[in-house]
Amino acid sequence: MTAYKLLCALIILIVTLLSGFYPFFKKKKSKAAFQLPIGEALACGVFLGAGLMHMLADASTTFNQLHIHYPYAFLLAGLTFLLLLYMEHIGKEIHSHQGASSNAFAILSVIMLSIHSFLAGAALGLTSSLAVTTIILLAIVAHKWAASFSLAIQITKSELSFNYGIALFFAFALMAPVGVLFGSEVSHVFADNTLIEPIFSSLAAGTFLYMGSLHGLERAVLVEQCCNLRLFYFVIIGFSIMSLVAVWT
Repeated sequence: MTAYKLLCALIILIVTLLSGFYPFFKKKKSKAAFQLPIGEALACGVFLGAGLMHMLADASTTFNQLHIHYPYAFLLAGLTFLLLLYMEHIGKEIHSHQGASSNAFAILSVIMLSIHSFLAGAALGLTSSLAVTTIILLAIVAHKWAASFSLAIQITKSELSFNYGIALFFAFALMAPVGVLFGSEVSHVFADNTLIEPIFSSLAAGTFLYMGSLHGLERAVLVEQCCNLRLFYFVIIGFSIMSLVAVWT
């Protein structure tokens, strides 16, 4: 599994870097041709299913097995969800007052997406099931190309210097692979500390729930495409896949 998780980290890194290449070196203004709504919708369903039925469920079970009956798993997931939502609201305020070319908006976008990426990678690294790992990888990749492309556009639209923008993007690109390695190490090195894994699983669950529901606010699949039943069916398919996998994991 360790070798497979390293391969997953490499795949995520390559997808991230390739997705950000064009905006940086071609300064493309429109991203319409790069949209993949079906992939985004499917990823949303997978994120929701993975967060609810795998990370959050496993974390809650572990806390109960440790005779900790306060719902810490749900508390940590909820706090992570609210933190990301709060940061996105701050970004929206900056965008409305300073415009899309604001340096502060670009930097905040990097920070927020880096938190997303690290915790999503950690979730992948913490999994012990090959099937769950593979499905989470596919969901991350389906979401990552769009997030990376959009972030690269946002950075190039700002007044940040080219070198500083590149450095910020590379820092973001490394977050998910670092998260994968971190999660994998945590599951091995801290195997005796039974609280570490459920804590990070809970934090990752909050991230997955946010990515599957409100990420992007009014641009989120469940908001923007709420009346598009064709796309919503793909959300259901993604959720159903994780429900089916839960039978064997």
